[in-house]
Amino acid sequence: MNIEIWIAYFSATIIYSLIPGSGTINSINNGMVYGLRKSVISILGLQLGLAFYIVLIGMGVGAVISQSAIAFTVIKWVGVTYLIWLGIKKFQENTITHSVSAPLETSEWRLFRKAIVVNLTNPKTVIFFAALLPQFLNPTGSQNLQIIQMGVTTILVDTCVMLIYVILAAKLSSYIQSPRILKKLNRIFGSMFISCGILLAAAKA
Repeated sequence: MNIEIWIAYFSATIIYSLIPGSGTINSINNGMVYGLRKSVISILGLQLGLAFYIVLIGMGVGAVISQSAIAFTVIKWVGVTYLIWLGIKKFQENTITHSVSAPLETSEWRLFRKAIVVNLTNPKTVIFFAALLPQFLNPTGSQNLQIIQMGVTTILVDTCVMLIYVILAAKLSSYIQSPRILKKLNRIFGSMFISCGILLAAAKA
């Protein structure tokens, strides 16, 4: 992959990562609720889910999924159900102290698993990359090497963007101590998760 094509792909990946989605909402929520250290673990979970789809696309399976109405529908409705469930759970949360010095206790493994599921149940991810990656592939070069280059670029860019979201959210949380504000935030994030679920339900293959 020459430098001009890589820069174009790099730019497209930044735009993709900056677009708010379920992964972004999950990262911001974790940053505010659990603090920076535990949120980093959840970001790794997001990237594992992303890497899984990139590997699928590299194997050609992504193109099959993007063209299969049944596969798209199954993944979509699992994602819809999960996002709405997350939203309901946020609405039901009691007010808590979102302090960086004393973040809400939960296991890193739980946040890691949750983040993996958030990305794996978003079929738009595989659709996006199934459409995007082939546009930057040089048919005369090594396909596997180019997929690896683009995959590493995507994961590094998305990791950096999610870290920025998490750091900003963790910093903001230190200024938010009012139970009334915390209750509103739970409802806001709950609404955002549910809204993502509704948007995903309206998505078409």
